[in-house]
Amino acid sequence: MRSLKKKNQAQKSSRKFSMSKGRILITTGIYPPKIGGPAQYAKNLREVWGKKGYLVKVKTFHLENYLPTGIRHLFFFFKIIPAVSTSDFILALDTFSVGFPTVLAGKIFGKIVVIRTGGDFLWEGYIERTGKKVLFRNFYIQEKDNLNLKEKLIFKLTRLTLNNASKVVFSTTWQRDIFVSAYALDTKKTGIIENYYGTKEGDFEFNSKTFIASTRNLKWKNLDILKNVFYKKDSIIPKDINLLTTTSEFESFMEKVKNSYAVILVSLGDISPNLILDAIRLNKPFICTKEVGIFDRIKDIGIFVNPLDEKEIEGAVLKLLDALEYKKWQDKVRSFNFVHTWDEMADEYIRLKTSTK
Repeated sequence: MRSLKKKNQAQKSSRKFSMSKGRILITTGIYPPKIGGPAQYAKNLREVWGKKGYLVKVKTFHLENYLPTGIRHLFFFFKIIPAVSTSDFILALDTFSVGFPTVLAGKIFGKIVVIRTGGDFLWEGYIERTGKKVLFRNFYIQEKDNLNLKEKLIFKLTRLTLNNASKVVFSTTWQRDIFVSAYALDTKKTGIIENYYGTKEGDFEFNSKTFIASTRNLKWKNLDILKNVFYKKDSIIPKDINLLTTTSEFESFMEKVKNSYAVILVSLGDISPNLILDAIRLNKPFICTKEVGIFDRIKDIGIFVNPLDEKEIEGAVLKLLDALEYKKWQDKVRSFNFVHTWDEMADEYIRLKTSTK
């Protein structure tokens, strides 16, 4: 009886397999319940592709988080081999941590591997190590000769990975231009798929004058300058104005954004920051770094600041605390109606896969 049950399950699995449109593998360093752009990206594409009839697997870091660089890559490489060997299309959601082992495995099995760049692992690590306030757009011009041995190796492996991927997808032309120059990429092997811009969820009144700046506590996020603007002894920001920098689980965080006064992001370089896109979807005014990849898309609806200029950041906060200015910028955000859905993004990747054959 048990063997008959197993046989029926195998037959159902076989039918499902034969009826699928194809087999897709997503590799990502983080996945829900972990918080972050790649986690939500992988989760939503997996759901959409599944509804469209594809068989989708996700491989992510678990034990790898506790392993040193190199060993981590090797471990992940062997872990994904069975899934790579049976996939028709593979999407890697970073350029090095999962990108390098994924492209290597894809080459061995002759698979289509698309890398979707998020941030920049090398630049982020360099800022963390040195503490230098180097803008992302200046990094490869100013600091390439100052890389240590490990960073030089990462640069070479990243260049190897990007140039051996079937396609490299960027969410903005800003980052693509930086990478094409830095890593000698063939622009014909690159593509642009914009980030998710959801439909508006309505207007939400603030219940306290809290500026949301929640992000990972990394040096390139520039939280030290932001905290100094709000909390230094001679700050002219009123004492009843709050700054929230801690993160929380996605649904809980979205509630905090809904109840907030505004959103503020002053990082040294951000490609398609989800914090700003969440603010737009919830019609919240925002202050954003000028060093952002989506500037051309949102330049008319937000206040933009030099992330290295405390006075400019302070002035932007004070401007938004004025009731008339607040209403003006909230109306600008409300007027923004560009939408780019996960469904559209999923289709764009499939078209990209088709054109790569």
